[in-house]
Amino acid sequence: MHSPFAVFVTEIGGPSVLKPRPIEIPAPAPDEVVIEQTAVAVNFVDIYLRAGQPHSHNPEPPFIPGVSGVGHIVAMGPEVKDLSIGQRVTYTNAGVGTYSTHVAVRAIRIMPIPEGLDDIRVAAGMIRTLTAQYLLKQMRELKPGTRVLVHAAAGGVGQILVQWAKRMDLCVLATAGSDEKTALAKSLGADCVINYRTQDFVKEVMDYTEGKGVEVVFDSVGKDTFEGSVDCLAPRGLVVNYGTASGQVENFALQRLHAKSLWVCRPTLKTYTGDRDNMLVMAKDAFELLQDPSVRLDIEAVLPLTQAAKSHEMLESRQTKGAIVLVPDDLLASRSGGHD
Repeated sequence: MHSPFAVFVTEIGGPSVLKPRPIEIPAPAPDEVVIEQTAVAVNFVDIYLRAGQPHSHNPEPPFIPGVSGVGHIVAMGPEVKDLSIGQRVTYTNAGVGTYSTHVAVRAIRIMPIPEGLDDIRVAAGMIRTLTAQYLLKQMRELKPGTRVLVHAAAGGVGQILVQWAKRMDLCVLATAGSDEKTALAKSLGADCVINYRTQDFVKEVMDYTEGKGVEVVFDSVGKDTFEGSVDCLAPRGLVVNYGTASGQVENFALQRLHAKSLWVCRPTLKTYTGDRDNMLVMAKDAFELLQDPSVRLDIEAVLPLTQAAKSHEMLESRQTKGAIVLVPDDLLASRSGGHD
């Protein structure tokens, strides 16, 4: 067993500023549990904070990045109920950096993991499935046959959205940025796929829907697609901008919504998981989806925690096709050995 350590952002900059440093195993506060981690998710927000891009909060270096992890409980504060030592758990948006072998997390942020789910799959998929849950189940009632448009359908959340939406018998239109990616979206069940780099996605959507438009657009791209997303809507339709991969949406005129009584919102996962009862309902749905082996969840790489810098390089290249998960080095070695 290696000594406890965490990967710190030592200064604002490129991936090379990520450095492993020894830490003490934290002692739990009365309402906390200490988790020995087995898998850590890598997300774009980690890159935003490391690079100093404006966000809802920008910590000062040195700090530990990361928002989601998986592991088992090794210590508990005296106020913690309904959890136990050794229990496998996950968490997200708990206010602690996660690129670490051990973390102390408030018990109200903990989601117990059902038996039969692999830690790597949970780490890779939990934020994606939780996000898809609130988008599909909490933004607006979506009945069978409802027309929805999913941008970036070959991306992490996009893949889950397409698969889950088809399970709900929705009519799914999907965009992606290459023929390879549109083929992937089609294989996931999308009814109509559009290469937004070579096709006018607004025209394609309106043609496919015979001029009616779609009831909801799930837009994680932002600046490059938002105006077109509004143009795709049916009367009283909704654009959900839940990501800004191409940049922030700026200077949007509300009067654009007037003619068809349209809706626009900008939700965050942190808000929807802020209430514990709601978070546990979301987690139940997310775990059920992840437990189904037919649900595709691409994992690009499982890397040692000490190689966090490499994970950021891979993610920033925009060439990855799946999630990246970090595993404490000694655990990864034993995990690999177990498969020989």
